[in-house]
Amino acid sequence: MPTTKDYYTTLNLARNASPDDVRKAYKRLARKYHPDLNPGDKSAEEHFKKVQEAYEVLSDSKKRAMYDQYGFYSETGFPGSGQWAGPGMGFSGFDFGDFSDPGMGSGRSGDFTGNFRDIFSQFFGQGARQREARAAERGSDLEYALNIDFWQAIRGTQIRLNVTRQERCENCRGTGSAGGGESVCPSCNGTGSVQQTAGVMRFSLPCSRCQGRGRLFSTCPVCHGDGRLGKTEQVEVRIPPGVQDGSRLRIAGKGNAGAQGGQPGDLYITTHVLPHSFFHRDGDNIEIRVPVTVTEACLGTKIEVPTIDGRALLKIPPGTQPGQKFRMRERGVLNTRKNLRGDQIVEVIIQPPKVRDERTKELLRELASIHTDDPRAEIWSQVQ
Repeated sequence: MPTTKDYYTTLNLARNASPDDVRKAYKRLARKYHPDLNPGDKSAEEHFKKVQEAYEVLSDSKKRAMYDQYGFYSETGFPGSGQWAGPGMGFSGFDFGDFSDPGMGSGRSGDFTGNFRDIFSQFFGQGARQREARAAERGSDLEYALNIDFWQAIRGTQIRLNVTRQERCENCRGTGSAGGGESVCPSCNGTGSVQQTAGVMRFSLPCSRCQGRGRLFSTCPVCHGDGRLGKTEQVEVRIPPGVQDGSRLRIAGKGNAGAQGGQPGDLYITTHVLPHSFFHRDGDNIEIRVPVTVTEACLGTKIEVPTIDGRALLKIPPGTQPGQKFRMRERGVLNTRKNLRGDQIVEVIIQPPKVRDERTKELLRELASIHTDDPRAEIWSQVQ
């Protein structure tokens, strides 16, 4: 008796499981039943073999399509002993060795098997492609990497790109047909399908002569039947203010044209923002480092600092320490989605004076004699 193999049950999956679900299920079960982890366990070894077999079929799109349609798959094409059957198979339990086709001459089961294989090869190969060919399909998306400088990202800009894409052939309006002279296909009488028989089974296959359309037409001389032509188009791209490095912008309808008059895909622009020599961006915030003198840090003052909008005043309070940071509210990048601006963070770098003369040395020695605190005293108290 033929054996029924339900690969989805073997991997604990639903029939609509995604390829990623298949991979995850296989990895989980392969670890669970691996012979190295279950030494001497024959049951685990058998489970492991079943898991491998199920994964081999369900991880391959063509094998899975055949299995979903007919409930079996064989590495040699199609079995001759009826050992492969499964869920969704409308003729499970046949043994090909028990049948012969009177129209094959010899009546041998091998002739039937060969004919069976030929028909299925046509069904899953050329026939499947023909069914796809006559249906309108959405065009593929295009990806484009765009380098912009710091200021273009901050303020936004308009950029023209030369994009090579497949456009609809205007000569045939994307159909691939030259138009005129169409006639009913004599092979299928306009139905688009033909009947073929293998032994006791009958199959309805797309007509190879008209590609399942039911009508014959002449091929467009411009696109040679594809319905699309490769062209380079200048596309105007608006970069909104505040885009970040790695932002992805979508331009609808500027991808490749669809097959058989289908809708075009989209164009996706990924921005790569070049760094600035002074301003550093962290999200919507701008970070800068500004030097101040010893006296400015000690006594306090107001200084001018650069911002992305120009100069602005920053108050330095008395006793400011090296590395201290100050926040300038709403001096950062405008986030157009939130309609909010980030801040500017200013880190203070205290710059000691350059000692060029004796008078400066004198003043520093006098300052040292007044302030005798050891700045490293706290360090020693911590390490003892």
